[in-house]
Amino acid sequence: MTPFDAAQDLADAPRVGGAQRPKDAATLILMRGGDRPEVLMGRRAPGHVFMASKWVFPGGRIDRSDFTAAATGELSGEVARRLEGELPARRARALALTAVRETFEETGLILGRPAPRASVAGPWREYRQAGALPDLSVLSYVARAITPPGRTRRFDARFFMAPAEALLSPEPTAGSGELDEIAWLPLDEARALDLPAITRFVLGELAERLEHPNRPLPFVRMVRGRHTVEHRD
Repeated sequence: MTPFDAAQDLADAPRVGGAQRPKDAATLILMRGGDRPEVLMGRRAPGHVFMASKWVFPGGRIDRSDFTAAATGELSGEVARRLEGELPARRARALALTAVRETFEETGLILGRPAPRASVAGPWREYRQAGALPDLSVLSYVARAITPPGRTRRFDARFFMAPAEALLSPEPTAGSGELDEIAWLPLDEARALDLPAITRFVLGELAERLEHPNRPLPFVRMVRGRHTVEHRD
């Protein structure tokens, strides 16, 4: 079982006080390769208030537009079941779309299928103008984590995973500039980078999931002042 480094988590984002409520967010982990799997990661630009210069998976906060965005494939029954055990079905679907949209915004990668170009407003405009619709059917739900209290940013983040074969193009672009470097990295090399504690934990979980695809889903949070990792079926 992958341990969670609580001391590193505190070093990544020291307590600053306050009582912020966690905001719903989602992350997408793209994987490719066979004997030596690779993951797509990006380094956050140095000027960020939260996790500056750390290597992370693309992701971000839910947006109102994610509740109404069209898709060409919906969540699998197993993924929907797990998510809907935590939140309403409409919000579960929106969070999956958040992961896809944020990945497109930060890396230029489109997880989906070709579709007629459509004129829509808001964050999904460029995605639809690229001639694609997101495909949620390829997503797996692999982890959940809530940022501890007292941090400058707090998220209730769901981590999704998808195969690179589901991308319209396998190579990232510069994206929005939030990530100053984007690369496909071997899983073992990625774990040696400057990572937030939760990212390192999830990378370890991915390595174990390759061996045991049906392992329970980890939920990382702080309970009564201590980090806990609960595995749920």
